[in-house]
Amino acid sequence: MSYQTIRIEREARGVARLILNRQDKHNAMNAAMIAELDAAARELAADAAVRVVVLTGAGGSFCAGGDLGWMQEQMAADGPTRAAEAGRLAAALGALNALPKPLIGRIQGQAFGGGMGLMSVCDVAIGVQGAKFGFTEARLGLIPATIGPYVLARMGEAMARRVFMSARLFDADEAVSLGLLARAVAPDDLDAAIEAEIKPYLSCAPGAVASAKALALRLGSAPTSEDVTHSIGELVARWESDEAAEGIAAFFGKRKPAWIG
Repeated sequence: MSYQTIRIEREARGVARLILNRQDKHNAMNAAMIAELDAAARELAADAAVRVVVLTGAGGSFCAGGDLGWMQEQMAADGPTRAAEAGRLAAALGALNALPKPLIGRIQGQAFGGGMGLMSVCDVAIGVQGAKFGFTEARLGLIPATIGPYVLARMGEAMARRVFMSARLFDADEAVSLGLLARAVAPDDLDAAIEAEIKPYLSCAPGAVASAKALALRLGSAPTSEDVTHSIGELVARWESDEAAEGIAAFFGKRKPAWIG
């Protein structure tokens, strides 16, 4: 399949690199990228030659969240359209989360909003020191709803409540303490750290790895279909709120929203 917003690079040893490829937009997600991430997850899942997948971004940012143009389209849409868009993002996250291969996050830069959801569906994520992270939706009168089930599964409720609704930014070291990153390394050490995560899998039986991952998902707190449906409904409700209208208008108008005195 030909992709426009992502790239897949395959190595002969069985490693595939899934690269967010909207560098000029800080790899922000739009409808096309969401659809292509879903398709790529299914393609890689079906490829027996692929044993490990590394998820990363082109350029200096991992993923800046939702694309501004896509957000404007959502603001102008009706409830069913918003729900359908959220459902597509949920499907892409779900496909990546259930990928029957190890998914290693190479978080080479900042991540906000939906980018935090992508980090949370990785089996292990390693980031660079100096990067900034945040669940920034509440600044716009929205909530991190569609990514919420995967974020909570990764962080747990207690850790999530520290950063899930304040929209404050935090650094890579705090991301480690919150469970979002396994560790933070110097930028020059990132590739070596990723390679150290890849190598053990290449000596394991691929079927056993897939079965062990499926078992971990079953025994852990994997999001249910009810969780996903509920999160979509909550997001649609927030999109239809006066706060969201004010927050997004203020953002695009480059002014403070009414709730900031």
